[in-house]
Amino acid sequence: MHIERQYRELEDIEEIRAYNINKINLFEEAPKVTEPEKIPLSNIIKYVQSDVNMLSPIDDGEDYIVNRLGWNILERGNVSLEDVEGRRLSECSPFFYSILKEPFKEVIKTQKPKAMRVYYYISNKIQTLTNVHVLCDDGKLFVISDYVDQKNAEKSEEEKKIEDDANKSTLIEYFSQTGSYYKTRNEYTWTPGIYNIINRTRESNDAYYNIIFDLVIPEDKPLVKELLETMSPETDTYENIIRIKTRDGHIKYLDTYLYSKFDENGDVISHYGLFKDVSLDSHKHMTRPVDFMLNGFNHNSRLSLLVEPLSKRYEFSEGFYDMVEIPHEKYIHSRDIIENIVEDNIREEIYKLIDGELDEISCIFTYKVNGNPDHKKVCELFIEKFTYGNNEHSIGFLTDITDMRKKQEELIESNANKNILIKEVHHRVKNNLQVLNSFLNLERRAYGNNPNLILDNMQARLSSLALLHEKTYNTTDFLNINLKDYIEDQDETLKGLFSAKNINFESDIDESIHLSIEIITPLLLIVDELTMNAIKHAFPDPEMENKTISKKIDFVDENTCEFILKDNGVGLESPETLINHNLGWEIVNSLTKQLDGKIEILDSEVGTAFRIVFPTSFEDELEDMNEAE
Repeated sequence: MHIERQYRELEDIEEIRAYNINKINLFEEAPKVTEPEKIPLSNIIKYVQSDVNMLSPIDDGEDYIVNRLGWNILERGNVSLEDVEGRRLSECSPFFYSILKEPFKEVIKTQKPKAMRVYYYISNKIQTLTNVHVLCDDGKLFVISDYVDQKNAEKSEEEKKIEDDANKSTLIEYFSQTGSYYKTRNEYTWTPGIYNIINRTRESNDAYYNIIFDLVIPEDKPLVKELLETMSPETDTYENIIRIKTRDGHIKYLDTYLYSKFDENGDVISHYGLFKDVSLDSHKHMTRPVDFMLNGFNHNSRLSLLVEPLSKRYEFSEGFYDMVEIPHEKYIHSRDIIENIVEDNIREEIYKLIDGELDEISCIFTYKVNGNPDHKKVCELFIEKFTYGNNEHSIGFLTDITDMRKKQEELIESNANKNILIKEVHHRVKNNLQVLNSFLNLERRAYGNNPNLILDNMQARLSSLALLHEKTYNTTDFLNINLKDYIEDQDETLKGLFSAKNINFESDIDESIHLSIEIITPLLLIVDELTMNAIKHAFPDPEMENKTISKKIDFVDENTCEFILKDNGVGLESPETLINHNLGWEIVNSLTKQLDGKIEILDSEVGTAFRIVFPTSFEDELEDMNEAE
């Protein structure tokens, strides 16, 4: 057994780590040396969920007689109370004696309670965590213990719902560079935005110490100390700017708001903390996934992302202001804009949502631009409210489908095109965001320590999908889309995104290739993945000249196309390593299967080359789409 101790000054708590506990016995046989003393309030203690243990000091505090142990610790040690009561702690449990003897001496000497956190490790994995408080009263030691079993911590349905709400909250917190925590019963619940601020992923023991205060620079620690000493029922709120230094060395300025609740006896019930990153350089560069998502939305004047539309903290993408035809700088967020909706029942539903009578709304309505009855637009609106922690949030989408409605009328005689159009109007945004979310979750698990890589990949994907949205909203034929136009526009987008890397993008696309939107969507994402892979690996020397990524797509026969992507970089040392250990390769494979295609790595004297062969249409494409509808 190996024991490590660490004192966390800001929390005034001692952390103890005990390793290899599976190699020891928690309790041993020992002779009974005295009758145990009577336990105060013993009947009441039976109904307390925590373990309440009582010991009596002997030998001038060098040893302790066990009077009572809680059922949790007895069950873990596979003993009964009769096996340990009236025994010396040093004899019946050398393990707990070695952990507790020094804290016991300290409490007896100071007569002040002591808080501890004890981690039990087996094979370097935490098996159990115990929150412990030691008190001395009337010469007796009381040890109150709460256990958390890591291996049995499966999520309940309520916990799954909380996690789902957290995913929604992530978008809002990333957008505003904020994060918060709640602390009850000495455990912290951190929202996802906190990890964006401190530039790291979640860790197993984050619930048991203040991960923000732990990063405060030495010069600002007095502010934290002042906070911890002054919070009281009379001073239950605190606001200040504190500075932290993240693990990767960045100094950040955090606007800090803290609030505590106290009971009638003045004891703390809970803490709440809100942090906003107000660093001078925090918004100079796009560093958050939501920035790239909004950038994609901003390329589209008919689609808008609504973040906190029911709050004064609202943030909308540019498409919203294009739809209402009011400049961003002149727009005033109020209920007045709702009065420009023609349908009475829709206005009533929106007001119910604002007033808390509804949790979500999904509707199509007619909007009078600036109240002009001769200038109308047809819009689709979805807004969802959800609660995370103690705060209520909202998020939604607003889509201008005026042109789509006109095209739908024009295409009413063409059943296939009509169904595809309806599908694109109602499902495109949702489906593509689900794809992006899946990619983001995969990469967060695979590249959690390299957020810039995740963000670069996400930016390229968002730009390509924004291009798809813009082009498909301006066409009525979703089965015969000119591929060359799309690839050339994508090249321009990639040049803009990676202009600093001085890479040439070249494309040779047979202009007679026309594909359906169902084929072009995964094909463009494949181009993104292979391009990002080349940018990441092919050109390690930033000074290299004539860096080029080229694409060629032409017919193999009338029903099959061939796509070849090449770079003139350093090439692959081992293709097997790419195939077996590369998440990007797995994504490309998955997308290739969606095309019913086949991919291979080509032999190349210079750089790396990939070849994908895919059909120009799917079997029974129209019928499948009709069934999906």
